[in-house]
Amino acid sequence: MTTLRRALAGAWGVFGVQNTWEAGVEREEAQGKRLATLAREAGVQHYVYTSVGSANQRTGIPHFDNKGRIEETVRGLRFPSHVILRPVFFMENLIAPFSLQGATLAVGIGPGTRLQMIAVDDIGWFGARAFTAAAALNRREIDLAGDVRTMPEAAGILAEALGRPIAFVQTPIEQVRQYSEDTALMLQWFERVGYSADIAGLEREFGRALTKLPEWIEGHRP
Repeated sequence: MTTLRRALAGAWGVFGVQNTWEAGVEREEAQGKRLATLAREAGVQHYVYTSVGSANQRTGIPHFDNKGRIEETVRGLRFPSHVILRPVFFMENLIAPFSLQGATLAVGIGPGTRLQMIAVDDIGWFGARAFTAAAALNRREIDLAGDVRTMPEAAGILAEALGRPIAFVQTPIEQVRQYSEDTALMLQWFERVGYSADIAGLEREFGRALTKLPEWIEGHRP
């Protein structure tokens, strides 16, 4: 706490993001709420919180809902200005050591499920914009996505870019659940509901073409 207070002293703005996979759901929530609360106590004028797509929708996914509760804390603290960013599935999650294993793209969703995704570099761009356009974006809550693909489409794009066969294989949800109930709930939500960012609307409003998967993989060959 002392270290955080020292770091926040005299700061105009703060960018807050926490990592469920490192901290766990409960600790992530505590970290997020603590940083926002200490920032407000320190007199921070502008707070940018990076959450997750649809965190405000009460999805039942633990690592989405805890971010929704952090959002509530940020809103309740009534900073002079704040922005909440909600990125969807990272394109980076498609490559090893995550989903791409040799000649297989293994993900626990069906072949017909269309999944919104975003490049981490695009999240960074919006994070910077949330500061440089703080007044214009004050109180905005923005779901961020740049492309939408089925996993067979993603496998084909990866195969073409890497010059080798890659086949999509649906990981059984029970296998996922043995590793992580939280992840299994998220994948089932992808199939039932899914993210709902307005990709075309983002590109129109911000005057920027967002990264598409073929473009992304060209610059991120595993």
